[in-house]
Amino acid sequence: MDNRTLGRTGVRVSPLCLGAMMFGAWGNPDHEDSTRIIHRALDAGINFVDTADVYSSGESEEIVARPQGAPKPRGAGDQGPRDDGPRPEPTGHSRRWIIEECEKSLRRLDTDWIDLYQIHRPDRVVTSTRHSGR
Repeated sequence: MDNRTLGRTGVRVSPLCLGAMMFGAWGNPDHEDSTRIIHRALDAGINFVDTADVYSSGESEEIVARPQGAPKPRGAGDQGPRDDGPRPEPTGHSRRWIIEECEKSLRRLDTDWIDLYQIHRPDRVVTSTRHSGR
């Protein structure tokens, strides 16, 4: 599979991305089955995986990190607005929230980096200028 550059990042990714939203309680609770799907995608040359902190409450990220002997795929994190309880800014798009959730994702994914971390949908409360620091 011919890899492509991800935007202007210089990161080379496969043109196909494995979507991991249904790994875990939201879809397929069988971790071994999800692991087989990941291995099949990696064997086919896919090195780009879309997962998110909200997919099965982080379980999807843990499944993606799990396959033994598999090269770590390039990561695409996806962070969506939600309310996990009392916080100063419970929408999930404040700069502080994004950093905290990204750090949790790194731990669940058992990696030191995420190549792409994006906001899933706009937030009516927190503007893009506020979370990007611009």
